[in-house]
Amino acid sequence: MSYDTLTLSVNARGVATLTLNRPERHNALNRAMIDELHHAALTLGADATVRVVVLTGAGRSFCAGGDIGWFRDTLALDRQGRVAESRALAEMLHALDQLPKPLIGRINGAAYGGGTGMIAVCDLAVCDPTARFGLTEVRLGLIPANISPYVVARIGAARARSVMLSGALFGAERAHDIGLVDQIAPEAGLEAAVEAVVAEHLQASASAVAATKRLIAFVESHDIEAAKTYTAEALADAWETPDGRAGIAAFLDKRLPPWRSDT
Repeated sequence: MSYDTLTLSVNARGVATLTLNRPERHNALNRAMIDELHHAALTLGADATVRVVVLTGAGRSFCAGGDIGWFRDTLALDRQGRVAESRALAEMLHALDQLPKPLIGRINGAAYGGGTGMIAVCDLAVCDPTARFGLTEVRLGLIPANISPYVVARIGAARARSVMLSGALFGAERAHDIGLVDQIAPEAGLEAAVEAVVAEHLQASASAVAATKRLIAFVESHDIEAAKTYTAEALADAWETPDGRAGIAAFLDKRLPPWRSDT
């Protein structure tokens, strides 16, 4: 499918690149982009040929947050309409968060508001050293509502307060210190840094990655007794999967399983 606000490509290795493509608006979110991101997340999640997804932005910015035109249109709605717009953003973020593939953020520039929220749903994020960040909603008299579950989960409540309550902008070093991004690429080295991360993830079984993402979500949200039951069953299930059988057989035979390469 073609999109109006995104580009999507998949290479021969099964690496999908999903690019926010409104560079003239610094890839700001509007309703069309929100709906297309939601659709793309569901499509990529269901595509067995896709093994890794890279999320990035076209031009100089990753995502400048909400588009002012979208804000204006939302203000013209009644309360029910505003709730529906907000819910659409929440559902898009949830779809990206639940993607059963590694979601790698290639943060090529500024990320504000909802753009920061999209970093928070990535499994791993690599940023350009010049990137700027900000949870700026309070400076508009608003709140970082839909993104808050993911930002707080990623950086913790105390650090969320330290960046959400002032709305101040911060740089790559601060983003790395608080855990918003995992790596800062060397100058002019973003592409190579992301490729190194992608290559590592291509060494993993796709079915095991999907099961591990479900595992993390479960144990993070349940008590230890529920986790003990879940993990005992989940490991037994993993032993019985085709990839589990193939991986253990390859290990015992001292060879690589079919999804791995020696490069």
